[in-house]
Amino acid sequence: MELLTIGAFARASRLSQKALRLYDELGLLAPARVDPATGYRYYAPGQLEQARLVAWLRRLGMPLARIRHVCTLETGQAAQEVRAFWAGVEADTAARRDLAAFLVGHLSGKDPSMSTTTAPLAIRYAALSDRGLVRERNQDTAYAGRRLLAVADGYGGAGAGASAAAVGVFEQLDAAALPAGELLGALEDAVEQAVRAVDGAAEAADAAESGTTLSVMLWTGSQLALVHIGDSRVYLLRDGELFRITHDHTVVRAMVDDGRLSPDEAASHPQRSLLVRALGGGADATADLKLQDARRGDRYLLCSDGLPAAVPAQEIHRVLASVPEPEPAVRELVALANGRGGPDNVSCVVADVVEGRG
Repeated sequence: MELLTIGAFARASRLSQKALRLYDELGLLAPARVDPATGYRYYAPGQLEQARLVAWLRRLGMPLARIRHVCTLETGQAAQEVRAFWAGVEADTAARRDLAAFLVGHLSGKDPSMSTTTAPLAIRYAALSDRGLVRERNQDTAYAGRRLLAVADGYGGAGAGASAAAVGVFEQLDAAALPAGELLGALEDAVEQAVRAVDGAAEAADAAESGTTLSVMLWTGSQLALVHIGDSRVYLLRDGELFRITHDHTVVRAMVDDGRLSPDEAASHPQRSLLVRALGGGADATADLKLQDARRGDRYLLCSDGLPAAVPAQEIHRVLASVPEPEPAVRELVALANGRGGPDNVSCVVADVVEGRG
């Protein structure tokens, strides 16, 4: 078999000679032969396919260590690994897109305490948290105030204290309007303080594996700033359509995103509640941030995962669309969850965007 010089192989594989030398040093693409006298590298024509694969994966932005792993796999497994990598890229891009949109709104020069509509807006709200029919205690916390809406779902030995501590930090933002320039910093500071508060609650209870999810919406007068970590959920009912505006931070959701599980399989997966982001216990506490422009007639639902785990989406939609006031709406949603066995704690906050006082 005639070997190719490094120059000929570089041209055929569309990799530079410098890249080939680096990949050899890293054990990623070793030459077929190295001249012992000159150190010159020679490659077999059969190595071209792997070299081209490396080149394509580098163009995707895949790290070299992961490329090395892909190159050891059979074709089907390699395809699955590339799919999983790209799903991660898309998820990261989506998170960056949401943050960019948040920053655009934040830096647009508008004072979020002033409504951009012809009539001032306000929110009308109700909150309810229930132990359910199976759990021994309620580890959820639900809160609704003039400016702040929040749901947290605690877990571990200090779960109840963890969820209460996290929401308690954010309750401070309910007291007074924030200037436009302080909104982003205040939310970032609150997340950091919430992590410390949750860890403090766990330490006080000697329950190191405790933590909580957190979904918070802060009313600015014309917008709602969303902070989301974990698998509690936020929905928006607008013009009769129900939209889910949060993304679950769970192992199973990641498996669905990268194509390893179908949504139907995820619904019954034994690890469907295993979190990849949460507050406390050293978990990744990176929050999703969004700004939602408010419209009169919008209805928001914040809920712990005990609601969607028990109640189908179409039933949640029906209640939100048909029950006119927030308080009876939260009562009916909790009753539906308990009517289906109440397998988990369930917490709901419903908030309507209405015309405010002029």
